[in-house]
Amino acid sequence: MKKFPPIPVALRWFLLAMILANIAGEMYYSLMPIYLRELGATIRQIGTLFSLASIVMLVLQLVGGWLSDMLGRLKAVAIGACIATLGYFGMVLAPSWEWALPALCLEYVSGALVAPSYGAFVAEQSSEETRGRVFGIFDGIFMMVVVIGPPIAGVISHRFGFRTMLVAAASLYTFTTFLRVWMAFRYPDHRDRSGMRLTGRQFLGDLRSMAVLVLGGGLLLWLFIMDGMSDVAFQLTGDLQPLYLNMMGNLNVEQIGWLTSLLGLAMMLTALPSGWISDHLGERVAILSGFLLLISGFVVFLNVGSFIGFAAAFILMGLGNGMLWPAYDTLISKAVPENQRGVAFGLFRSSIGVISLAAPWLGAQLWERFTPGTPFFLTIGLMLAAFGVVWFKFKRVNQTQPEEKLK
Repeated sequence: MKKFPPIPVALRWFLLAMILANIAGEMYYSLMPIYLRELGATIRQIGTLFSLASIVMLVLQLVGGWLSDMLGRLKAVAIGACIATLGYFGMVLAPSWEWALPALCLEYVSGALVAPSYGAFVAEQSSEETRGRVFGIFDGIFMMVVVIGPPIAGVISHRFGFRTMLVAAASLYTFTTFLRVWMAFRYPDHRDRSGMRLTGRQFLGDLRSMAVLVLGGGLLLWLFIMDGMSDVAFQLTGDLQPLYLNMMGNLNVEQIGWLTSLLGLAMMLTALPSGWISDHLGERVAILSGFLLLISGFVVFLNVGSFIGFAAAFILMGLGNGMLWPAYDTLISKAVPENQRGVAFGLFRSSIGVISLAAPWLGAQLWERFTPGTPFFLTIGLMLAAFGVVWFKFKRVNQTQPEEKLK
């Protein structure tokens, strides 16, 4: 196995900016459903709002990945950050929950442009032999944002109010936006893009190329199916978790923040082992282990009622997420050509896609029409289905030769 080369200075700055920006993002999002409820939104309205905002991610996730391929990773990140800054301050000024929608849409632009660039940029700094461990290391370091952001949000919100917390998050994100713009000028992309054109024809041509890869019946197709199932599973309940803890578990916002921090700490603990397992035993083993831990966490979540019980559930979920995503990113980076990694990560890495667009709305409907636990049971079922896809289909793919696997 090859040793790690020295980490480039540009990648260090890139990771620092990602950490600071996503600490602000965790502050912004971790308690957002509770804040919207404080602004007068019902559970159903909260689900509808997040589904509507998801349309921005749906429309822009492929465009963001394509722009990353065309303009360069750091330029795409800087553009997304500038637009998202408006969303942060828009949320501070929102007088009612309806006004939160345009603010969320603006902030989602950042996810559409930054997330594909993150995966593609890290992949470009590693060899195929060490890529699992590189993703494990950087995902592990990056996951500290979940450890730091939610507790800060919980403490500030509990003691000073939600708007004060949002001002703090917006200020931190603005600082990172300046940092990202500086990086875009300081570290220009040296890849030759003279033959590339930002035209609709070029965009559609690149999408057709990606569609051929995905629909070809190989690894990318099954990755897409697994991604769709897991997207729906996470989006069904991701925005409802803070409300469940608050309303069913009687936890305050500070306690919820600490629970999310535990989840992030657990993610950090398994990110590097996931990379090692991917490089030595195959990505399939790491992904299966991740789903088993996630399913166990949700089962515990639905059968406890105390802070200690929920802490155990969040630790299991965190261990599962940390095991799952580095291996998942490694597979995507190996399965597509380098010049299409931005589009690929825009398609796969984004948390909201075509299949999961209505999932937040559906989760809220199930909560109100049946019981608060119903959407969480459906999440467990979908993760079991995704586990089955990996068990039965990834085994055959991973047993082929590497050059076959990448076709």
